[in-house]
Amino acid sequence: MKQQEDTRDAGTPLGALRLQLSSTPRGARLARTLAVQQVMEWSGDPYDSETVRAVGLVTAELASNAITHGRLPGRDFRLTMLLLRRAVRIEVTDSRPERPLAAIAPRSADPHEVAGRGLVLVEAHAARWGCFVCDAYTKCVWAEVPCGT
Repeated sequence: MKQQEDTRDAGTPLGALRLQLSSTPRGARLARTLAVQQVMEWSGDPYDSETVRAVGLVTAELASNAITHGRLPGRDFRLTMLLLRRAVRIEVTDSRPERPLAAIAPRSADPHEVAGRGLVLVEAHAARWGCFVCDAYTKCVWAEVPCGT
């Protein structure tokens, strides 16, 4: 398992994007779309490149988890993307700090289940990932997708 504590030692990011989005399926789709556009701009890679696809998938899964497991009525989620030297860091902050990552950690999904594979996909595409509680009101799930930038 690649889940790790957040060390926050990434240094100064080469680029950053922060967005507040509604905790709805539309907000999650918008997070993925905007993340893909941003990483294409940063990297110059085409839409179908491995890095762009991985960033899109990881963002979609983290945003989906935020609106499914981390949602409180009337509260948004935040998408933060940081361009690091060798990775794109994706952070999704939601409104449920009392729901630790262990409650939604990757597990072997029953092949007949229609859900439960999101963090397994994140683990497959991210070099490192994890979760931390920001304050009494929010928690952040993050992942770093390797890139050649």
